[in-house]
Amino acid sequence: MASRNLWYMRTNFPFRSRCWMVPLSVEIIFKSVSLRLFGVKCHHVDGEPLENEDLLKNLLTMGVDVDMAKKRQPGVFHRMVTNEQDLKMFLLSKGASKEAIASIISRYPRAITRTADSLSERWNIWRKIMTSDLEIVNILERSPESFFRSNNNLNLENNIKFLYSVGLTRKCLCRLLTNAPRTFSNSVDLNKQMVEFLQKVCVCLGHKDPTDFVRKIISKNPFILIQSTKRVKANIEFLQSTFSLNNEELLVLLCGSGAEILDLSNDYAKRNYANIKEKLFSLGCPEEEVQKFVLSYPDMIFLAEKKFNAKIDCLIEEKISISQIIENPRILDSSISTLRSRIKELIHAGYDLSTSNINLLSWSQKRYKAKLKKLSK
Repeated sequence: MASRNLWYMRTNFPFRSRCWMVPLSVEIIFKSVSLRLFGVKCHHVDGEPLENEDLLKNLLTMGVDVDMAKKRQPGVFHRMVTNEQDLKMFLLSKGASKEAIASIISRYPRAITRTADSLSERWNIWRKIMTSDLEIVNILERSPESFFRSNNNLNLENNIKFLYSVGLTRKCLCRLLTNAPRTFSNSVDLNKQMVEFLQKVCVCLGHKDPTDFVRKIISKNPFILIQSTKRVKANIEFLQSTFSLNNEELLVLLCGSGAEILDLSNDYAKRNYANIKEKLFSLGCPEEEVQKFVLSYPDMIFLAEKKFNAKIDCLIEEKISISQIIENPRILDSSISTLRSRIKELIHAGYDLSTSNINLLSWSQKRYKAKLKKLSK
């Protein structure tokens, strides 16, 4: 942040640019100093910040997709001080390829604002959890935000210590670092609030091991720690009241497939469930069957009204009965285009969907192609 004794000076530089100038000693004034030494921003007369031309050249030389980087974090390109060369040398020393480094910066350009000391300190903290440098490099290639999102290494270390103390395993912490890096941007107190809330829920439901309960929920839902306790509480109450679950049944659901639902906006969850009921009622399903369907695969509640209805209609049009859908809810994970193309291919191969197993509509592409090949022989 600029100090209070800065003054604003309008110069006669080309294009009538405006710069913030710092009072300098005589010794410094006569030194040859690069503009990139100052953490300042220069602006056009119209107030638009100038891009750092040296930075652009460096990134292009490194193979960075500058257009992608500008779309993701444009503010980085107006900084006068960046550390792209230090970042490159650091990651090369850890085994990353030049191509991987370019990809990391393209997708998360804020990485170049980290100092070499900060990078080294953060890397050492991660190595307490990860088994090798290569494991960290592979994570950065998949999700650079997980490593570079925060620059507060002390907060990261304190959060790791806390999460270890509540029974999370190294494998679980790896998953949190990779999938939910915001967990470690939280203050330790904020994470403590969620853990203590979950422990209270556990006790209220009659579970005798709060540590095991917390570990299971976080393992199933790594995003739980970045939600508010108010939202999680509302969703727990929604699940218990909607499906008339006793404490034991609710515990089983929360420790399993129902854990992910705790992320949703409570209004969104209620609205989607109401739509599921309405749609299935219209097809002759009683409420008991609807509840059984959703409880067997709670991910259905994530499907918004249009998507859920369109998928059901697509399957019904292809002579697949609602009872088949109820028994195989995972097929609704597939996109409509995937459902239609697979149904067409299977019918062409002589597969009778009305009397045969329809689970293959949700199989992985590799497994599905192998099955289709067998059917076509």
